[in-house]
Amino acid sequence: MSMYDLVIRGATLFDGTGAAGRPADLGLRGDRIAAVESALAPAGAVALDARGLAIAPGFLDVHTHDDFAVVLHPEMGFKVQGGVTTVVVGNCGMGAAPHAQARGFAAAFHPGLPLPEWDGYAGYLDHLDAAPASCNVAALVGHGAVRAAVLGGDARAPSDAELDRMRAIVREGVEAGCVGFSTGLIYEPGKYAQSDEIVALAHEFAASGGLYATHMRDEGAGLLDSVRESIAIGERAGVPVQISHHKASGRENWGKVRESLRLIEDARARGLDVTADQYPYTAASTVLAAVLSVLEGGGAIGSGRAEDIQLSSAPQHPEWEGETIAALAARWGLSPLDAARRVLDAEGIAATVVLHVMCEDDVRTVLRHPTTMIGSDGLPTLRGKPHPRLYGTFARVLGTYARDEHVLPLETAVHRMTGFPARKFGIEGRGELRPGAFADLVVFDPARIADIATYQDPHHPPAGIAHVFVNGAQVVRDGAHTGARPGRTLRRS
Repeated sequence: MSMYDLVIRGATLFDGTGAAGRPADLGLRGDRIAAVESALAPAGAVALDARGLAIAPGFLDVHTHDDFAVVLHPEMGFKVQGGVTTVVVGNCGMGAAPHAQARGFAAAFHPGLPLPEWDGYAGYLDHLDAAPASCNVAALVGHGAVRAAVLGGDARAPSDAELDRMRAIVREGVEAGCVGFSTGLIYEPGKYAQSDEIVALAHEFAASGGLYATHMRDEGAGLLDSVRESIAIGERAGVPVQISHHKASGRENWGKVRESLRLIEDARARGLDVTADQYPYTAASTVLAAVLSVLEGGGAIGSGRAEDIQLSSAPQHPEWEGETIAALAARWGLSPLDAARRVLDAEGIAATVVLHVMCEDDVRTVLRHPTTMIGSDGLPTLRGKPHPRLYGTFARVLGTYARDEHVLPLETAVHRMTGFPARKFGIEGRGELRPGAFADLVVFDPARIADIATYQDPHHPPAGIAHVFVNGAQVVRDGAHTGARPGRTLRRS
C-alpha cells in the first residue's frame, strides 16, 4: 500500500514563504501534505504529472463579499477556478450576522434568492460546516450590521447601554471564531460612527489576536487623514490593522499612495502591525446607493465624472448593464445625478457600479510595497456584469504584474497571496507548502496564467490554472470544476 493518496510530480514549487521556486514532488495523504521532496517514488500511488507547471499554496482572498455566495452558490466556481481556496468574508462592515441585517446585504448581491436562517456568527459558521462550499471560509464581524442591529440608521453616537449591546454582538463573533472586525466608513450606517465607538468594538478582538480591517472614511482627498484614523484605532484598541483595497481615488489625488505608504511604514516602525490589501485594477466597484449618497452630499467619487461610473448590475433592467451614468443621462435627457437617482429608484440596493477612478502608477506603487497582500473585493453579482476582479485578481497579479511587467517576482507575488495573509489573519496550517500543512494547492502554468475577464464580459475564469485542491480534495481538474465541496470554516481559537 502506498504512503500517499496522490503524488504531484515534476512541478516547480513556490512554497508561499517568498523563497524562489524549486523542482519538487508533493505527496498528499488525506487532507494534508505528507511530503515535499525532490523526488518521490512510492509504489502504487496515484500520480499527477505537473511537469512544466508550477505548484503553490491555494490563494487566500482576504477581501471578499462572498458571505452569502458560499451559502447560495457553494460551488464558488468564480473563485476556485481562479485558484482561491480560502475566502475571508465580512469585509467593509457587511457581516453575516445578525441575520436580520445580513438579509439586507444578501439582497444587494443576490436579489430574489432566499437566505437560510441562522443565529449569530456561530450559526452562520455551523451552517457552512453542515453544507460546505468548495472553498474554506473565515469570517470578520461587520460593524455596519452590528450598528444597524442596535441603532438602525441613526446618525448619532450610541448610549452606554447601546454600546454594551453592540459589544455583546461582537463578542458572540469572537467566541464563534471570527478572525477580526471590519468597518465600512463610507456606507450607511457605518459612516455615522466616530473613532471612540470603533475602538470600543475592535478592542473585543484584542485578547484573541483578531485584527481590525477597514474600508476607510475617505480614499480620495481625505486619504491620509483616513489612514491616520485607521492606525490610531488599531493602536488604541490594541489590535493589528488591515487597510482594505489601498488606493487613491480621483485624478486630483493620484500619487498620494506614496504618502499613505509612508504612514504605514511609520506605524510599523513604532511596533504596530499595519498592512493592506489591493486588487490589481484601476477601477473600483460598489453599490450605487453609496455613490449617490456621497455625490448628493457634495462629495466626489474619484473625479465625480459621470463617464467614469459604469452600471454593472441592474437585475430589473439588464439592458442598462455596462452603460455609464453619462450615457444613460444623455439617452434620458436628464442630469447625471438625476439619471443615477432614476436607476436607484428602479433597482434599489441591487444596483452596483464600476468606478474608473485610479491610475496605473498607483496600482504598481502599492503592489510593490512589502506591506501589500492581495484581495479581490469582488461583488458576486453573478447575474450582472461584475467587476472582472471577481474572477481574475490573482491570475492578473501572477500574469500581468509578475511575469509580464516584472513589478514583483513570481515568488513574492505568491507569498503576498498565501503565506503572508495566512499569518496576518491567523489562519493556521495554510498558506505554505510543507509537510503537515493542509493540502490547499493550486497548479498553474506560469507561461499562460492570465485574467481574461473584461468589464463588458466578466464571467470567465482565468487561463492557465490547471488543478486546485482544497483540504486534499480536487475541486478543479484541467480547469473545470469537479463539483467537490470540501471547504471548511476556519475559526480563530
